[in-house]
This record gives sequence, structure tokens and C-alpha cells, in this order.
Amino acid sequence: MRQYSPDLTPPWKKPKPVPEVPADPGLVVEEPGTGFCGAVIRCEAGTVTLEDRFGKHRVFPLEPRGFLLEGRVVTLVRPSSSAPVRPSRTASGSVAVPGARARVARAGRIYVEGRHDAELVEKVWGDDLRIEGVVVEYLEGVDDLPAIVAAFAPGPDARLGVLVDHLVPGSKESRIAASVTSEHALVVGHPYIDIWEAVKPSSLGIPGWPRVPHGQDWKTGVCRALGWPENTGAAWQGILGRVRSYKDLEPELLGRVEELIDFVTAPR
Repeated sequence: MRQYSPDLTPPWKKPKPVPEVPADPGLVVEEPGTGFCGAVIRCEAGTVTLEDRFGKHRVFPLEPRGFLLEGRVVTLVRPSSSAPVRPSRTASGSVAVPGARARVARAGRIYVEGRHDAELVEKVWGDDLRIEGVVVEYLEGVDDLPAIVAAFAPGPDARLGVLVDHLVPGSKESRIAASVTSEHALVVGHPYIDIWEAVKPSSLGIPGWPRVPHGQDWKTGVCRALGWPENTGAAWQGILGRVRSYKDLEPELLGRVEELIDFVTAPR
């Protein structure tokens, strides 16, 4: 007599097996029901806690086929060592993703006025930007910003963010920024005369940024006041070398860069 399996489900209706992945600290997954994406910070009996790039925590049950890993459905399982381990952080304060590959570049971009500004953004936010697939481009000046934005032609699939120096009410920069009216472009700025000022004086071992007389080149005046050699390029490299993380930067800059990243990466 023939032996029949007790499971009479046709093969084409049976769900395909999915891999089981240990919920190790730092693993970045997405919960498809909510769209919440974050790194594992702890795994306890029956649950896993994720932390997103903004530090927000969510707890989810460890259910079969419950998560996406790099777009693939997986089942998270409790790792052999379940002691909570705090994942490492990037320079921007986001959860580090060990071994993560850079995402294919988005059509959207972030333009940063000034070469020093672009170097600082890369140093602090570079890891995050590569994971998000955001390219930062150096913008020499903002005098022609409306034409530059028009040439870029921002749209729903290609948003443009622009970071401007010394964006304060009544300034030339503020008037130029106000002339950019595309809903798919965002122009923000910090209040500092130069990006140097966005680095906390305490991180450089100085009491504060000196006041430079009007009409004098600001960077040269700073070097003179602080007794530094009047080589602004070398001075900047020294400043940049003292920046280790977001903690070395003023909040007025931190908030604006995070705002641009959110704008460019927001879902359509």
C-alpha cells in the first residue's frame, strides 16, 4: 500500500523556508508591518529591541518570517549569547552598521557651500550618508543658487538639499535662499561666519572664537588673534583633526545637517 504524507498541502502552496538569523547586537533589520528600521540593541525571551538612527527604540516579537534583512525575509532567533551589548556609534551618533555596503547613490543630492564645510560633513556624517546613498557635492558659492537649483531640476524622486554659510535674517544669503521656491528643494544654513565657528572652542583648547574687525579676512584674523601661523589651509586641517564626533560641533550645525539628510531620504 502507498504511504501518504499527513500534509496534503500542494507543494506550490507551501511557504518557502526562510533563513534563521541570530539577532546579534548591531544587526540592522526592518519590521515590514511598521516600516521601522533599526539596529538590534538587545534580544530577550521572545522579543527583540531595535534602535533607529535617531535613537528611537521599538520592541518587536520574535516571530517567524517577521523581519527584512537587506530586503530579504528572515526569521530572527535569539543569539547564543543574549547579553545586551550596546552597538558602536558612527561619528554622527548613529548606530554603526559593521560591514554595511554603501547603497547605490540616490538621484537626490546635498550641496554644501564651501570646501571646508563639505570636508566636515564627510568626516562626521560620511558613514550615514553612504548607507543612505546620499552624495554630498561641494558648492563654491550661493550667488547663482537659483540657477543651480533650476539646472538640477529637483523632483519627487530627486530631492535637493543645500547647506549655506551665515544664513541669518537680512543677509544676502537669506535673500538668495528665499528665492528658491521648489517644494523638492530645501535650503538651510548655520549662523556662523565660517564653518570653523561650528567647531566647539572647547574641542580645540581655546576659550572662544575671537572677534575679527569688520573688513578683515575672518580666517586670517582668527589665526592672528590665536597666534596660529597665517596659513588658513593648515589651520583648518588642524581644526578638522580635532573633530572626533558630533559632540565636537555646535547644535546649530548638527540640526541643519540632520534636517537635510531627512529631507533628501524621506519616502516619496
